[in-house]
Amino acid sequence: MNKIDTSIIISTYNAPVWLEKVLYGYNCQDYKNFEIIIADDGSTQDTDRLIRRLQKIVFYPIIHVWHEDNGFQKSEILNKAITHCNTSYIIMSDGDCIPRKDFVRHHVSKRKKGYFLSGGYFMLPMDISKRISKEDILAGRCFDIAWLKENGLPSSFKNNKLTAKGFKASLLNTITPTNASWNGHNASGWKKDIIRVNGFDERMQYGGQDRELGERLFNLGIKSKQIRYHAICVHLDHPRGYKNQESINKNLAIRKATREEKSVWTDSGIIKNEDTKRIKKIA
Repeated sequence: MNKIDTSIIISTYNAPVWLEKVLYGYNCQDYKNFEIIIADDGSTQDTDRLIRRLQKIVFYPIIHVWHEDNGFQKSEILNKAITHCNTSYIIMSDGDCIPRKDFVRHHVSKRKKGYFLSGGYFMLPMDISKRISKEDILAGRCFDIAWLKENGLPSSFKNNKLTAKGFKASLLNTITPTNASWNGHNASGWKKDIIRVNGFDERMQYGGQDRELGERLFNLGIKSKQIRYHAICVHLDHPRGYKNQESINKNLAIRKATREEKSVWTDSGIIKNEDTKRIKKIA
C-alpha cells in the first residue's frame, strides 16, 4: 500500500444519510493515498454510528473529530480537524457533496507550491438527491447526464461541469467568470499555508468564512488556480435553517477588514490570542 499523502476534511452536522453517500463516493476514488477527517459540528450519535460502521467497509482511514453542539460553529470544528490532519496537503469539502471518482486525483495532480486550488459543485434538486442510492454512486450514475435527465434534471450550460473533459475542461476553467476563491465545498491547499494564516476565523458563522480564509491566503502571497471543471462533486440539496442575515452581515464586515488591512492572520483561529505573539515569533 502506498503512503498516505493527502488529508480530506469533510464537514457535517446531523446529516448521516447524506454523509453515507459522500463516503461511498470517496470509496470509489481512483487515487487512494488519502485519509478522511470528519469535522463534525455537534451531530448526534447517529453520525458516530454511521462512521463506525463505514470504518469497517471503506479502504481509507476515517478520523472523527467532534465537539458539542453550540449552534453553527463550522469554523471552530474545521480548525480542530486541520490539527488532526497527518499529511502536508489538505482537501476540504462538505458532507453533502459526492465526489466523482477522479475528484481526489485532480486535486493531487494539480497541486503546486504557492497555490491553492478552487473547485465548485453541481447542485442537484431534492428529488434526485433522495433518489441516489449506494449502487448509483458505485456505478457512477449520479454523474451521468443521461441518467440525471431521465430523473428530471433540466438542460443547462451548467451541465458542462459533468461532461467536459480534457481540453474543453481546461478551456472552461480559463474562461469562467467565477473567481478562483477558497470554496469550503471544494478547495485544497498546503497545510503549512493554512497554518500560517491561522486557519478559519472562529468569529465567523454561516456566510463566507471559507472565502475569508482564501483572502488571507492571497494577502500572504498564495495564488489560486481554477479547477471547477476538473474536480467534480454533486451537491445534495438540503434546508439551511442556520442561514441568517445578521451572520452574513457580520462576516461581510470581517472580510472587508481582511481585504482593507491586508491581514494574513486572525487572532480567532487555530492559535488563540494568548499564544499569537509567541507563535508569530517562532514562525
